[in-house]
Amino acid sequence: VGIWRGEGAVDMFMAAVALAVGAIPEGLPAAVTITLAIGVNRMAKKRAIIRKLPAVETLGSTTVICSDKTGTLTENQMTVKKIFAGDVFYDVDGNGYAPEGRLLRDGKKFTGELPPVLTQTLTAGLLCNDSRLIQEEGQWRIEGDPTEGALITVAGKAGMTPETASAEMPRLDEIPFESERQFMATLHRVKDRQNIIYIKGAVEKILDFCADGLDRDGGRAAVNKDDLFARVDAMAREGLRVLALACKEIDKKNLDVEDCLSGLTFLGLQGMIDPPRTEAIAAVASCHKAGIMVKMITGDHAVTATEIARQLNIGQDKGSQNSAPQTLTGKDLEKLTDEELIAAAGNTSVFARVAPEQKLRLVEALQARNHIVAMTGDGVNDAPALKQANIGIAMGITGTDVSKEAADMVLTDDNFASITRAVEEGRRIFDNLVKFITWTLPTNGGEGLVILAAIFSGVTLPILPVQILWINMTTAILLGLMLAFEPGEPDVMDYPPRAPQSPILSWTLISRICLVIALMLAAVFGIFIWQKQQGYSVEAARTVAVNLFIMIELAYLFNCRSLTKSMFTIGVFSNPWVLFGSAAMIVLQLLYTYAPFMNRIFQSEPISGRDWLLIIAVSLAVHIVIGAEKWIRHHVFKQSHA
Repeated sequence: VGIWRGEGAVDMFMAAVALAVGAIPEGLPAAVTITLAIGVNRMAKKRAIIRKLPAVETLGSTTVICSDKTGTLTENQMTVKKIFAGDVFYDVDGNGYAPEGRLLRDGKKFTGELPPVLTQTLTAGLLCNDSRLIQEEGQWRIEGDPTEGALITVAGKAGMTPETASAEMPRLDEIPFESERQFMATLHRVKDRQNIIYIKGAVEKILDFCADGLDRDGGRAAVNKDDLFARVDAMAREGLRVLALACKEIDKKNLDVEDCLSGLTFLGLQGMIDPPRTEAIAAVASCHKAGIMVKMITGDHAVTATEIARQLNIGQDKGSQNSAPQTLTGKDLEKLTDEELIAAAGNTSVFARVAPEQKLRLVEALQARNHIVAMTGDGVNDAPALKQANIGIAMGITGTDVSKEAADMVLTDDNFASITRAVEEGRRIFDNLVKFITWTLPTNGGEGLVILAAIFSGVTLPILPVQILWINMTTAILLGLMLAFEPGEPDVMDYPPRAPQSPILSWTLISRICLVIALMLAAVFGIFIWQKQQGYSVEAARTVAVNLFIMIELAYLFNCRSLTKSMFTIGVFSNPWVLFGSAAMIVLQLLYTYAPFMNRIFQSEPISGRDWLLIIAVSLAVHIVIGAEKWIRHHVFKQSHA
């Protein structure tokens, strides 16, 4: 167009370069990377280690969190509270891992010897065990699995110790626990008798393998499985995690899995409580408020899992109290086709007796409903589900190296509340990225339109390519990047997750960007033309134009600290980095305007105080106009989120 109008080729080449430089937001890639890196550092302080940088932004879009129960939603400090053996219930008092407490029947402490069946039940839990109970500085702690620690502790309350029991019945062989088998077994030598297998595990599995049981006096008796399942349900409704224990005499020195699959003698049940974490209850409530569904996935009994979920308010209808969440078991999942699971997964809040490979099906089913899924896991077999999830979350304390390698994030405290804090931080980071984009695009748009306006009107370029580079690079670092340090608005967890297919910028923000571009174009180009008519030199008019661009950006920066609220609402001093960057930018502009070496490099020229008053007045006017636009949208059109 310029050449057609008779402009020189060199001038038009400079205009083309200026247009290209102005239209490209050079600082955007660096700002995005630095913002994400700052978020990673903040999350690490909140006990969430990010292994893959894009996960920071994805966290903020999470719509479903699938969490393990034990240790994540609960304290992972097991205490046996109830024992069923020989058709009799026994209560256990005391808390924690200290082997101090009493075994009670009908509220009264035992005097004399324990019934043989109770002794055998406690012995099975004590010997079929790979953990250790340690006392350090007066405090008891478990080295190993908390469930096994509870079994050692309750045996200690009955006067039994692992050392004595192991000396009497040394271990010969073992079958370690695996989630597919749902039991653990150990083989022990017994003096003057056949060797004995002790086995503990899921009630359903153990009872399937039992041929008989023991009565109160230790004699053989038939097993009423229906009655036992009713007892288990009663214990589970109290929130107890129930383990079944059994034994089998065998004339072998080695143990095979097949030896445990039949002919067992049922000994008893031990029910232990693992209370919900106090902070997890608040975290689940925060997720519900933020429109995030929480689903519990556990290997525990369905009734136990449902009761713990009820205590955590997982899956409860809004406005109702103590409503039971919908529950599916691993066996139920096996019967469902993929299409049926997709339909059921969204409405089900508790998945009990779930195998690790079924976690993968659950993730895929939820993703088929366009959910952004965060999945927790700690075992080797959890790795496929962690990889498939949008956010794989491994446990830092109990997790295997394989699960950590597959995960996007590792929790250093294995706490569900840390997931919620990470999601909140992810939302804050995404908001800050949107704020930066909303702030930076008007600069590039304004610069580009000013250049085009000059070309089409045949006017000298109001800003040169080198001046545009100065504007873009200095403001991106000293102004825009300061938005990465915004602490986050109080209501960041009060609105639903961003839809996965939604654009980064809403129509509200696009219209705001266009408004700022129009204001920049009118102010910069209009004042440049007016000053040229007033006899200003090209260098002086360009210096005013550069300062006008930067001061409008500086004023608009304070608008962008919140996309819906005034900076006075969020606090002028809540982000001191913005004040520091603004001060540094002003100092640089004074150097740009008055330092001789800067005048030579950027072809700038000192300007008068009257020019500064004009620049400041126009910048404040832009700030006021955008503030008024936000106020109208919030109070008149009731838009609470941009």
